[in-house]
Amino acid sequence: MRLLLMSDTHLPKRAKQLPAPLLAELPHADVVFHAGDWVDTATLDLLESRSARLVGVYGNNDGPELRARLPEVAYAELGGLRFAVVHETGAAQGREARCAARYPDADVLVFGHSHIPWDTTAPGGLRLLNPGSPTDRRRQPHCTYMTATVADGSLTDVTLHRLPPRSVSP
Repeated sequence: MRLLLMSDTHLPKRAKQLPAPLLAELPHADVVFHAGDWVDTATLDLLESRSARLVGVYGNNDGPELRARLPEVAYAELGGLRFAVVHETGAAQGREARCAARYPDADVLVFGHSHIPWDTTAPGGLRLLNPGSPTDRRRQPHCTYMTATVADGSLTDVTLHRLPPRSVSP
């Protein structure tokens, strides 16, 4: 089962549309995760229409329309793994222990908010993944997203994809 993970798209404020390489991944993904801060409902509509399955949550920059359609925390069981998705997890220091306590029934936590890619495992085994942002790199060197595979009850092939810089029109 192929997974596509993204967060913090901030459309149309940080970009006019999702990057072409990310959109090209949609037909290959069995499940698409979005960890919040969509900002516009058009991105939710697009991903709902093009995804085999979408698991998403709202973020701190998402208004009432998105909050009416999305939960604060989402859960999904895929191939024997239990996933939780949330936008904010708090400060980086102590994140693994804090999230392991907050999501004791999850094997994988997908989160966003910081725009900083993250891939760690808590002492109890919870895998924490932040795909960064495909549209707003902030202080990071690249805009990013992740792909992964679920096979035989394991998460494998977790890959952080760096997007090329957007060209700026004169």
